[in-house]
Amino acid sequence: MRKGSAALGSALFLVFVSGSAAVLVPWWLTGGWRAGHWWPPLRLLGLLPLAAGAVVILEAFSRFALEGLGTPAPVAPPARLVVSGPYRYVRNPIYVAVVAVLLGQGLLLARPVLFGYAACAWVLTWAFVRWYEEPGLVRRFGAEYERYRRAVPAWRPRRTPWQGA
Repeated sequence: MRKGSAALGSALFLVFVSGSAAVLVPWWLTGGWRAGHWWPPLRLLGLLPLAAGAVVILEAFSRFALEGLGTPAPVAPPARLVVSGPYRYVRNPIYVAVVAVLLGQGLLLARPVLFGYAACAWVLTWAFVRWYEEPGLVRRFGAEYERYRRAVPAWRPRRTPWQGA
């Protein structure tokens, strides 16, 4: 896949899939972004995971297109294994970042329903990764992925970046 096609595919997947999960569903669950009435400094803490998650999502998506020559979508996977940037710390930075965005929204909007949604999203994501995505990566990239998988945790980021790339 060419970089231009990969970038377009990644952008579409970002808008329609991640955008639905991190924007449309929370909007629907909160009745159109209606906020609750928690202590304002606590609510403002939600900006930290929300902003950090958004940055990681954008960085990770761009790596799929520019380095992997593919997209995060299963129908157009990367031609090369992406193990740089946030992938040096955690194998699933997009999924971790989406959950962080949801938790940040829950705090910012003072809406506990978003914490429940984040938990459900994480469980479904864990199952998808465990039973679909990782077996596919093993088939596609073999020993290269196995070496990466042994060195980099799936969900809890390493303290130091993996240098094996």
